[in-house]
Amino acid sequence: MSDYFWSTRHPFACALFVFPLLALYEIGVVALTGSNGDGLRNGADAWVRSQLAAYGVSFTWTAPALLSVYLVARCVWEWADRPKAPFATFFGMFIESAVFAAAIWALSRNFYPLLEKAGLPLNQIQFQPVASGQVIQFVGAGIYEEVLFRVGLFGVLYLLARVALVPKLLAVLFAGVVAALVFSAAHHWGVNGEPMHSAKFLFRTVAGLVFTALYVTRGLGVAVGAHAGYNILVGVSVA
Repeated sequence: MSDYFWSTRHPFACALFVFPLLALYEIGVVALTGSNGDGLRNGADAWVRSQLAAYGVSFTWTAPALLSVYLVARCVWEWADRPKAPFATFFGMFIESAVFAAAIWALSRNFYPLLEKAGLPLNQIQFQPVASGQVIQFVGAGIYEEVLFRVGLFGVLYLLARVALVPKLLAVLFAGVVAALVFSAAHHWGVNGEPMHSAKFLFRTVAGLVFTALYVTRGLGVAVGAHAGYNILVGVSVA
């Protein structure tokens, strides 16, 4: 078991797990829209593409290509000690992702009652079911939000804190909290953002901390799987 828990955090296992989800999302949005898929792209994916477009890079496959290059580079860098049973690791990561996704979904369904019992009656959370064709969208959100907020923002903040000689545990806590707050706020930012909702903002901050904990302890693959799985559960469930 110790080998398995180590293996899930290795770049090779993470790449093996993320690549099929990335292919499913990118091919799916193009197939469903018949174009570059802009109609189904939002959140972190849309933001990344808008930033690339601002520099004159608007090719449909640029974002997944950059992510693929990053994953492959990490694999090459740590190829010598890659997991010896990658497919068994993949299966375990799938089970873990499903369990964590269900747990976070259950928390989301009971978050407002928990706030009430704690004496914090914030705005009630209401989840709306979505069309089944949009499920593919939630897979992409799980991928790109984890890469942007955990690999990117959390990673940079942690590195800066360590350079500033902040102890490792405090650096993790600092980077995790700030990344979670930004992750939550991003859902309400810009013209396409949701109206500010106190309970949703607090829940997404908590969820951001959970995803960060998964990223640090279980690896990028499980964090992406749990995030995508949670998004799908929320999307297909009836409020």
